Amino acid sequence: MAHGRRLSQSLIHSPESAANFTAAAPPSDAEDWLTLWQASFAKDIIDSRIVAVDGQISVEEACDILLSEDIPCLAIKSIDHSVSGLFDFSDVNAFLTLAATKHTFSAEAVQEKQRVDDIFTAARSGHVPVSIVSNLSEKNPLHTLPYDATVVSLLEVFARGAHRVLIQSNSSEASEEEFIGIVSDRRLLTWFLSFAQQSESESLRTYLSNPLNSFSDSLPSLNLFASVVATVSTEPVLEAMKLMSDEGVSSIAVLEEEGGTLLSAVSVTDIGKIVVPSQSNQILSLSIQHFISLIKGPDGSMDGQDRYPVYSVLPTSTMLYTMQKLLATNAHRVFITQDSTVASPLLSPKSSGNLAGLVSVVDILSLFARLAKVKDVDPTRMQRHRRASSVSSQASSKESDRSRSSSRTSVRRASSTKTSQIMGSNQKRRSSSSTTTSTTGVVGDTATASKFPS
Repeated sequence: MAHGRRLSQSLIHSPESAANFTAAAPPSDAEDWLTLWQASFAKDIIDSRIVAVDGQISVEEACDILLSEDIPCLAIKSIDHSVSGLFDFSDVNAFLTLAATKHTFSAEAVQEKQRVDDIFTAARSGHVPVSIVSNLSEKNPLHTLPYDATVVSLLEVFARGAHRVLIQSNSSEASEEEFIGIVSDRRLLTWFLSFAQQSESESLRTYLSNPLNSFSDSLPSLNLFASVVATVSTEPVLEAMKLMSDEGVSSIAVLEEEGGTLLSAVSVTDIGKIVVPSQSNQILSLSIQHFISLIKGPDGSMDGQDRYPVYSVLPTSTMLYTMQKLLATNAHRVFITQDSTVASPLLSPKSSGNLAGLVSVVDILSLFARLAKVKDVDPTRMQRHRRASSVSSQASSKESDRSRSSSRTSVRRASSTKTSQIMGSNQKRRSSSSTTTSTTGVVGDTATASKFPS
């Protein structure tokens, strides 16, 4: 019964834990850091090459390239060969979710979204161009900066919720390439961690050695003890995909069915690398716990050791440690628990700390943006926009609003009763993930007229 509705669970943090700490005040020499940041160029920390594709290639072909090139996103070129947008795994997740749940939308809802209508029309013709799926997730807008942009310029973009920026070529030099590379928010976080570890940055290290609790009052955008998007391990993969699309996030917490134990996390990148190559859409009906074993399995196959990255920190964990954890686990966010015990997705212990909040790469970069005196810092802006404009969540928007407002911290789960409707029947057959990078399975199958009925 609990699986048939969204669950709002109050997880308010202990006042005593926060009372032990005072707000972290920036050191007096913060101006010196800003001078150095303004003299450091974005082009020197590029972490991803640009792979550009024609906007008319199919979504299936674009997914093949994402996987085979092992890159975070593709640059989409328009008719005049200029870059018009980006395509990444968030867009893949949004597309697959849209395809699998199309019949749950009203005709009016579809007509109000021109691009969704265009996708359905293209699918009926048998070819969905990647150009109309670019930034379908609204998590992947095109942001560019000039060749001489600084680290502070990057902060101005990332502190408002973006995740990557394209750096333009030097206009003074003749070049056929419009851009020289991409800087991600994670790469910028790595740069700040390295900066803090330098000998001349002792005061910054001291500042970042304050516990997370000490930043909660002065920087609410850290989202400590705010709403956490989560689901339970027994839910099917499709519901996790839909939840990420509806809530405008790139990953969700996975909790144990009983007790709310934090087990792991599932991200849109996991969806892209496991679901897309699958040769059957039956993978969408797998339980999330089974899906997690597919994500982690390749690590153990290399040396016989299972690895389950810990995605949580404590309110007493330092900001410096949190930065290191984010980078070490290759995650965009870590979850905050009230206990240091975090479960393995296979061992499933019966007790561990309560899930109490989260902190993301963007949240931390917003902290540095404030230190750099960047104006209009708002790391939740893009997420609020995504939630408000999500087509797939329109049918349940009122229910979701009630869930979000019912407590300061809530765990939201999508309705699993819809899953049997979406999948057509209550099929429980397990499906293993293919090692091939061909997307002739799930993506190729969903991009057909049969998956987008009139």
